[in-house]
Amino acid sequence: MSWQKVGVPILAMAIFLVLWELLVWANGWPNYKMASPSDLWPAFWKFKHLFVSMGWDTLWRTVVGLLLAVVVGVGLGMVMGFSRVMRDALYPLLVGFNAIPKATVVPIVALMFVGAHDFNTVLIAFMISFFPIAVSVSIGLSTLEPEYRDILRSLGASRVTIFWKIALPKTLPEFFGALKVAVTLAFIGTNLMEIVSPHGRGLGALFDSGKTNSDYPLMFAVLIALAFLGIVLYYVVVALEKVFAGWAERSPT
Repeated sequence: MSWQKVGVPILAMAIFLVLWELLVWANGWPNYKMASPSDLWPAFWKFKHLFVSMGWDTLWRTVVGLLLAVVVGVGLGMVMGFSRVMRDALYPLLVGFNAIPKATVVPIVALMFVGAHDFNTVLIAFMISFFPIAVSVSIGLSTLEPEYRDILRSLGASRVTIFWKIALPKTLPEFFGALKVAVTLAFIGTNLMEIVSPHGRGLGALFDSGKTNSDYPLMFAVLIALAFLGIVLYYVVVALEKVFAGWAERSPT
């Protein structure tokens, strides 16, 4: 890993924090109106045990929801990618479902599964993140060049062989691109449910507690913690992409 790939993002984050601090200072905003980066560390330290425990609750629910989205999204994508009939049948349903604001679905799910906080949180994380995965896999498979299939079939290759040798490698770049998007969407779904669900746990519930008590430093500290977890999970996906689809990366000219 080069210094540029590590140093440039860190420098960008540092510049962002400095500009944020200067913006608050220049406008003379008190911390009950707009918290500055210098207000966040005391909030982190004061509630450090809650950040650890509730951060873990948010992280594992998001990861489980994301894994379910991968399984279901890849399955649906394969069905739509290999069958034009199924693609024509399922695409309108998926597009219509994805067009529904998930913020309107969260209260419904919370009422349907009252008390099952882990289940409904994972469910929303899954519902909000599987769509880009399904679409990317479907597009990757449906745009497979027929010449490749014809050549392998003329050599006696089975459908399974064609899938493993041609279709799967071709789809991997699109899949990982969609997975990077799905990571952030899964965090959004998790925190929507944690905020709405009564007696919920997780960083979303901690944010809601800060809102109730007008504790702006705590609220902004939660947002930074969520951003940190999202960045970590994003780079986990980047690392997996380099392992399984690193051959597709092209250096900019």
